[in-house]
Amino acid sequence: QEQLVESGGGLVRPGGSLRLSCVVSGLYLGYYDVGWFRQAPGKEHEGVSCISSNEDDIYYADSVRGRFAISRDDAKKTVYLQMTSLKPEDTAVYYCAATRARPWDPEFVERLCRRASTEDYDYWGQGTQVTVSS
Repeated sequence: QEQLVESGGGLVRPGGSLRLSCVVSGLYLGYYDVGWFRQAPGKEHEGVSCISSNEDDIYYADSVRGRFAISRDDAKKTVYLQMTSLKPEDTAVYYCAATRARPWDPEFVERLCRRASTEDYDYWGQGTQVTVSS
């Protein structure tokens, strides 16, 4: 059974760091583009960062560019989101999601990440809470 499981969330002070992990099982990660998304109370679902299956295409939302870094280790079936210089506005539930890659479409990763639609991704994790507060 296909499953994505996030971990690494928690409570951190402003300026602090966290690393989120998304462990994938039941599917071959190498065939999939993967993204991190977040949703804060009262706010829309937001695409934070997404990475293509071959790592050629990476997208960051303007709000996190320069502070967050996405990476993947297909051998470990894991996708990471390193978050630094955290701000209170980063507080949200963070989700990872996977969709079948389209390496022939160089704009695919960014287009889907910006749209942040649950319908665009085949599999979703259950989410991990990140709270940034002093």
